[in-house]
Amino acid sequence: MIDRYAAMVEVFPIWRIEDALGESDHDGWKRLTSRLGERVQVLGDDNICTNPVIIAAAISDGIANAALIKLNQIGSVTETLDAMTVCHRAGYAQIVSHRSSETVDSFIADLVVGTGCGQIKSGAPARGERVAKYNRLMEIAAGHPDMAYGLAGPRRSVAG
Repeated sequence: MIDRYAAMVEVFPIWRIEDALGESDHDGWKRLTSRLGERVQVLGDDNICTNPVIIAAAISDGIANAALIKLNQIGSVTETLDAMTVCHRAGYAQIVSHRSSETVDSFIADLVVGTGCGQIKSGAPARGERVAKYNRLMEIAAGHPDMAYGLAGPRRSVAG
């Protein structure tokens, strides 16, 4: 599987690989991160669980270089911010994500901007609960035209 991902990264402008391997395949995650972590975001999700303790262990073990952050996965805003702080201190990228059965509450857009993580995963703007997040991001941008958004660099994201 790692060879397949490496071949895809050579051919396509891939920015991130999410949930690349089984959540308990620690050796595989280490090999994947070692091989591709300098080129793409190796994003942990089910193996990271927005948990600061698990994220710290993953960092220590060389697993992934980015974490999917789901506000309602860990239990509180404080624990979510703790998880993001662990990521930030280690240089891990963070992507704040919506969850299944999401509502039109747009708080995660504010969380992305307020923490400076620079990335949101809200899905295609095909339903109201998703559009609400994008609308909130546009409101923030309109109110703060001098604020830098997103990530610096020449790469571009491919749907993932």
